Amino acid sequence: MTSSEFYSLIKQQFPFKPTTKQDILLLQLSEFIFKDSSDSVFLLKGYAGTGKTTIIGTIVTNLWKAKKSAILMAPTGRAAKVISNYSKKEAFTIHKKIYFPKKNKGGGVSFVLQPNKHKNTIFIVDEASMIPDTPNDSKLYANGSLLDDLMQYVYQGHKCKLLLIGDTAQLPPVKLDLSPALNENTLNLNYNKSVTKMELDEVTRQGLDSGILENATLLREALTDEFYESFKFNLKPYKDIVRLVDGYEIMDAINDAYSTLGYEETSIIVRSNKRANLYNQQIRSRILFSENELAAGDYLMVVKNNYFWIKPNTEAGFIANGDIVEVLEIFSFKELYGFKFAEVKVRMVDYPKMKPFET
Repeated sequence: MTSSEFYSLIKQQFPFKPTTKQDILLLQLSEFIFKDSSDSVFLLKGYAGTGKTTIIGTIVTNLWKAKKSAILMAPTGRAAKVISNYSKKEAFTIHKKIYFPKKNKGGGVSFVLQPNKHKNTIFIVDEASMIPDTPNDSKLYANGSLLDDLMQYVYQGHKCKLLLIGDTAQLPPVKLDLSPALNENTLNLNYNKSVTKMELDEVTRQGLDSGILENATLLREALTDEFYESFKFNLKPYKDIVRLVDGYEIMDAINDAYSTLGYEETSIIVRSNKRANLYNQQIRSRILFSENELAAGDYLMVVKNNYFWIKPNTEAGFIANGDIVEVLEIFSFKELYGFKFAEVKVRMVDYPKMKPFET
């Protein structure tokens, strides 16, 4: 099969009539997949609603016909779950795929870069804006940073290539102003790679009647143009936008969302951490009727990597900063060194195959 034959195939398999830019992207991706080069990277940037996920899903489904494989990865468990859902293929966190755990003499665990035994494989990494190129956890990165290690891992495989997907409007890694994995110059100069890039910026017809998407695009334009003070939400009649006026309406709306969609599918965006804490307190007491400091059913966010409580050969490998856990049982509370600790049984929300564990 040639790149032009593969392009015709995926264009035929594409569920909608591609826009001009989507069509160019399908052609570019076909050429990238068949290009006989060991130093090429594809950088796909795109706004929400521009068809990135549909294109990647179509490519992944048909890649076997070109005698190629796809490995899907993302920086976090949650992002891996998302890419897995839309591509109908298993996805891994980058850490789980490229490192293996090694026990130290002192009983601790360090992570060593695995050899890449894949051949003729396209490594597709979603949410690439989150990948740092600075060392921030000495236990993990063999070569100094996650981006360094990812590059080394992928390109040591026979005829393996990297496709990075992301959105420049999303937050860069902590303490960085720009996302290095979405920066063409960084990839070119630091890693000596030939970069093909494409940015999808046209919201598809399917998304035009979405108020959420409309406002996300307005917000993006305000960020790009640096018009921070003048931004206003567009609240004209949309099916997916409801204007809530008072606290009772907000409470009813959250209640409805929890009962129809569930906790995981309900997000509340507020303007500050202080307000987020207030909302969380009110939701726990007035909607979930939870008066205790910690209760079964609570969702907690992990704020520091932990290598102690789960075995390295599990689905997650370790408990990562940003992971969400659900408290299933509370056994006891303890006061130690001026801090309060709880002995609990939890499950990792973004790793459905993992058994609950005590911690």
